[in-house]
Amino acid sequence: MKFSSSLFAIAISFFAFDAHAQISGTVQHQGEVLPFAEVAILNADESINSGTLTDLDGVFEFGDVKSGVYTLQVEYSGFEMHREELQVAKGKAQHLNIELKPLSNLMDEVVVTGTRTKLRQSRSPVKVNVIDSKVLQSVQACNLSEGLQFQPGLRVETDCQTCNYTQLRMNGLSGAYSQILINGRPIFSPLIGLYGLEQIPTTMIDRIEVVRGAGSALYGSSAIGGTVNVITKIPDHTGFRLMSNNQLTGMQAPDHIVSGNANIVHPNKRKGFSVFFNLRDRQAFDLNNDNYSEIPEIRAASVGLTAFLLPKEGQKLEFSISSLNEYRYGGEMGSNSPHLAGQAEERDHNIWVASLDHQVKFNKNRSSVITYLAGQITDRDHFTGIRPNEVEDQNAYLDDPPYGTSENVTWQAGVQLNHQLEKLPGIRSVVTIGAEYLFDDILDQIAAYNYLIDQNTRNLGTYVQHNWTLTRKWTIVSGLRADAHNLLDKPVLNPRISVLHDLAKGFQLRGSAGTGFRAPQAFDSDMHIAFAGGGVSRINLDPALEAERSNSYTFSVNYEKARKNWIASFSLETFYTQLHNSFYLHPTGEDIHGLRFEKRNGTGATVSGVTLDYRANLNKRIEFSGAFTVQRSEYSDPVSVISSLDPETRFLRTPNDYGFIKLDWTPMAKWHCTFNAVYTGKMLVAHFAGAPEQEFDEVVTSERFVDLGVKISRTFSLPKYSDPIAVFAGIKNAFNNYQSDFDSGKDRDSNFIYGPGLPRSIYFGVSIDIVK
Repeated sequence: MKFSSSLFAIAISFFAFDAHAQISGTVQHQGEVLPFAEVAILNADESINSGTLTDLDGVFEFGDVKSGVYTLQVEYSGFEMHREELQVAKGKAQHLNIELKPLSNLMDEVVVTGTRTKLRQSRSPVKVNVIDSKVLQSVQACNLSEGLQFQPGLRVETDCQTCNYTQLRMNGLSGAYSQILINGRPIFSPLIGLYGLEQIPTTMIDRIEVVRGAGSALYGSSAIGGTVNVITKIPDHTGFRLMSNNQLTGMQAPDHIVSGNANIVHPNKRKGFSVFFNLRDRQAFDLNNDNYSEIPEIRAASVGLTAFLLPKEGQKLEFSISSLNEYRYGGEMGSNSPHLAGQAEERDHNIWVASLDHQVKFNKNRSSVITYLAGQITDRDHFTGIRPNEVEDQNAYLDDPPYGTSENVTWQAGVQLNHQLEKLPGIRSVVTIGAEYLFDDILDQIAAYNYLIDQNTRNLGTYVQHNWTLTRKWTIVSGLRADAHNLLDKPVLNPRISVLHDLAKGFQLRGSAGTGFRAPQAFDSDMHIAFAGGGVSRINLDPALEAERSNSYTFSVNYEKARKNWIASFSLETFYTQLHNSFYLHPTGEDIHGLRFEKRNGTGATVSGVTLDYRANLNKRIEFSGAFTVQRSEYSDPVSVISSLDPETRFLRTPNDYGFIKLDWTPMAKWHCTFNAVYTGKMLVAHFAGAPEQEFDEVVTSERFVDLGVKISRTFSLPKYSDPIAVFAGIKNAFNNYQSDFDSGKDRDSNFIYGPGLPRSIYFGVSIDIVK
């Protein structure tokens, strides 16, 4: 009996073993193996049967696959997804050689910002747009500010004639409604937000991911208009790049930039690092010959390092640190000291930014845990002053000139768990749970003005999200975030739901709904001291200021068509955002230093519109992209802009239409041309009296602008290297479509500025790019 039982067990074991097989393979591209590619075996219903990563030699292995018919799926960033039928026979081992193709789809990069997990753009229910380093180079963008202009629904504007601080507007909302992330972390503080768009050089950027619409369900306060995630370079090969760019701003003021980065990756691909530097020296530019600058002088030096380490299988450690230093001076030109100038703004920034991420994958890659720590420290010395006309007042001014200091510390720590659920119906179900703590402390002061912002904010956020692919045609992402903010009496809950429906091949529908909030605190523009009426204007917060809330809805249609020699796509998106207790600036009068404004709650506001986004690639020689937005932004009840004028319902500085186009053309080998244009429609702008040419306060309607740019480049070969050297030249704002009615003199209204950030400017340069 025992013998029979043993024999039966052996037979069962034999047949059970025979019913399974070993599947292995190598993933590569043109002879180069691709380590850490994601490989999955899918069941007939597209659910994941097994998953793994390729090793350092690009090899994967599944040791115990049951016989049957499956789909093998391979994904690697920058390459098209590979899928093939996999027939597993009893006891028959297979070794597959998989060749990946570089990404040709217009919108199918791997992105993380929309859901805080890796998804291809075409499979993300949350619409994510990407600006990569190729786009930044093609338009000769030298910093983040210049690169963001070429994205649907985005507009970058300059808001001060003296210091040229910039802000990003998304879907018709001002900069304080947009959340800017560095590698997914919200350490871009309100103080950095004043000048940070220009202080982040493109040489440190790998790509920029943009999500329009409510994001507070994932990222907390201020993500009402949308989220911009700046992802820094992580090395995947050894090489270096150097670039020198020389520009004449307004055809007269030199602007020199020298930048570079270098990557070193160990042959085993388990560790590597990347370093970058960026040096800039720009002279001030005066348009109207009044000896007061319209574009300030800048001297900047930035350096940074990013490193990664794979200590064990399924683990990854990433570290980055950067130092951004910038000196900026605008106002009366030729003055040795700012307090001796008729009017001047001087800023001297010293910024450190760092982050540390650790990721562990386990449970056959069905689960992962990410822990992270990020922060920034800013020290700033600054001056903002206008010299009085009377001798007695001048003596008092010189005895106590308005110099100031700023100190800012921001840090965030958090943990995130991603887990694939196996028992729910459908193809794929991933739940994300996380918690994070954000601390920000700002001390900004100018003793001479009795000006002080001493703000400490602390926020504990917890969130949960479920990404559920029900069928091949339907995917739903739902989430909820709770934020306990120290400036609010009780936690704030923000839900969000997004749906993706594949209506037909290449035809997708997306819809999202979510809520958001902004805490009752000072943001970037609140910390800007402007000149108006012969004095300085300052902003204080209403002691009874309450949180601002929002409801946001978006719906989009995307269609993509591909043929052998071309691919094209278009997207039509509608958006609607309703603000409750919306913030606005109420004029409260004057003191001895100038105008005063108070940040108050209004009854509400509505922002709505539609954005058309279109892209095409013809035979990889002509690539076209563009977008156009039509929208309206209005307060529910009129708000006072200038105390002597009737209230306004329309948002200031918010055109009803704007957009861009970009055409890349490769007419022949080694030659490349880029044509681009940014359109800005009419907008309302407040204009205070004080300058010689402005005798009364008014709200004016600006003209329309088209900022046209052209770049031509030619590459050259070196022995053993293909086209590593590029010589380029171009022009920005070729038609000189630039504001022509600036105020003049020291009593000018520095906030009366609109339109393109640069007048006609030419540039030329050279770059060398070596990949080993």
